[in-house]
Amino acid sequence: MPPSLAATHKSAATPTVLVVDDEIMIRLVIADYLRECGYRVFEAGSPEDAVSILQSDLKIDIVFTDLELPGHSSGLELARWVRRRRPEIKVILASGLYSAAELAGELCEAGPPIVKPYGSDAVAQRIRVLMAN
Repeated sequence: MPPSLAATHKSAATPTVLVVDDEIMIRLVIADYLRECGYRVFEAGSPEDAVSILQSDLKIDIVFTDLELPGHSSGLELARWVRRRRPEIKVILASGLYSAAELAGELCEAGPPIVKPYGSDAVAQRIRVLMAN
């Protein structure tokens, strides 16, 4: 479910990250850490929820998604959707599978996926690099 449009009235200079992960504890930890780093953060538990948010009026700068998501779409399919329909949004992928790096390399400006288990600081550093470009 997309967040309310009232949330869009925060500072436009604050980068906004959409965190997509079906594992709620992982999603909460990284989302809370990114908020502490000063980012606006929205969360989605599935690619379908993420697409709903991406189709709303919210300005999203970066999608951080796990590659292995249950359901009809994977994180890789979500990244492809973003690339086709919202190319201004940068994508960071995370994966517990090292072999996913080759598949995902073409979809990420920031390089290969962040390999799980990852530290929250590694995600924040990747976001800072993307926003500086």
